[in-house]
Amino acid sequence: MEVLSEEGKIPRGSLGVWTLAWPSIITNIFYATSSIVAIKVVGGLGPDAIAAAVTGQRVTFILQAVLTGVLAGSTALIARNWGAKNKEEAGIFFTRTVQLVLFIALITSVVIWHSAEPLVTFFGLKGEALTLSIEYLRSIAPFYIAFGCGLGLITALRAVGDVKTPMIIGVIMNLFAIFFMLVFVNGWLGFPEYGVRGAALGIGLSFLIGAILLIVFWLSNQLPVKYSSIFTLDTYRVKEIFKVGLPAALEQVIFQGGITAFLILVALYGTEAYAAYGIGVQILSFSFVIGFGFSIAGATLVGQHLGAGDTDQARRAGWGAMRLSIVSMTFFGILITLFAEPLARFMIDNDEVVRLSVIFIWLLGSMQPLMAIEFSLGGALRGAGDTKTPLMITLTCLLFIRVLLALIFYMLDASVEIIFSTLVADYIVKGFLYVARFRSNKWMQAMKLREDA
Repeated sequence: MEVLSEEGKIPRGSLGVWTLAWPSIITNIFYATSSIVAIKVVGGLGPDAIAAAVTGQRVTFILQAVLTGVLAGSTALIARNWGAKNKEEAGIFFTRTVQLVLFIALITSVVIWHSAEPLVTFFGLKGEALTLSIEYLRSIAPFYIAFGCGLGLITALRAVGDVKTPMIIGVIMNLFAIFFMLVFVNGWLGFPEYGVRGAALGIGLSFLIGAILLIVFWLSNQLPVKYSSIFTLDTYRVKEIFKVGLPAALEQVIFQGGITAFLILVALYGTEAYAAYGIGVQILSFSFVIGFGFSIAGATLVGQHLGAGDTDQARRAGWGAMRLSIVSMTFFGILITLFAEPLARFMIDNDEVVRLSVIFIWLLGSMQPLMAIEFSLGGALRGAGDTKTPLMITLTCLLFIRVLLALIFYMLDASVEIIFSTLVADYIVKGFLYVARFRSNKWMQAMKLREDA
């Protein structure tokens, strides 16, 4: 099968999708591993400590999701300019991306530091779980600036097809994260036993190390995209990034808001149910990260092929990413589901938490083929600049199906297992809507219409 286009620049076909996807998958597997370690190392401290780690990770995920949404605009603009061989313009958008995420991350860091207590209270936690969650957030908040910088640089690199540099940096970061968490939580090498706070500090230091490495490579012109002055104010290109990325950012705000609302409902059933949700998500994240990899590959290839004027290859890239994602995520979903109980028992020795974790894994594990469609085709649409469609699908399915159904069941005094089951309806409808939109080919005009305007 042909891998490169005639110009020898843009990967083509299913093998081309895999070429861009596998480094991102490896990177995200390491991220998932460090998240699992963060839960595991505090698991011996009890359900309250796990609830604190889950809450801290949820807040980090919210920041990451919002930044990723904004960066969907960067991905589309950088990839399209790169595909059109306008590398200087791609480099300028690269720099503006870093400016933008640094600003957003700085504001977020300050806000979370000062508002940790009301933020955690909003999650419905009480007692020791509340206290530990506040401690976790205040420990990791200062590192969000480095987190935003690193995420911006990695996303921009992937948009030009450089997926190996982010993989190398990601592996280094997460190895350091695991090392620091084990040292700080357990009090090794002469350090005090920081407990839950140690998990936050370990992850935070890994953010800092990753950002420093990326900046050094960037400033020394070791990356495919050359450095452009970061101190230049360029409102036009920042507006362009926002114009394309704002719907994706709103999508992520809605998504994270919906997940948070769902998590609050789960918290009403007690700390055990809350901890089980967090453990289940972390275990299944080894399947999710495969979908993220194909989402990145699909977005990059669709954007680059459209920039080169090759709509046929853009379409093939999207469908190819979907097929590979479905096969891979289904395989890992089945594997994880089969070993759900020992995996949950590895995380915590609490019978009720393990029981609920297993049920959650069975439910969400069965949805892996449909989640694969959301990841892959959602990424392809965003890479084309069609960021409004994923926004509307998320709004419809997450809020008006999953959360609304969960609220109705809660008011009817249904068990938490029934609350977990509402995600099945969510993903069934999502899968249908994404396939219908991509099949229509209307997404190909999204960026063109924006440029004409």
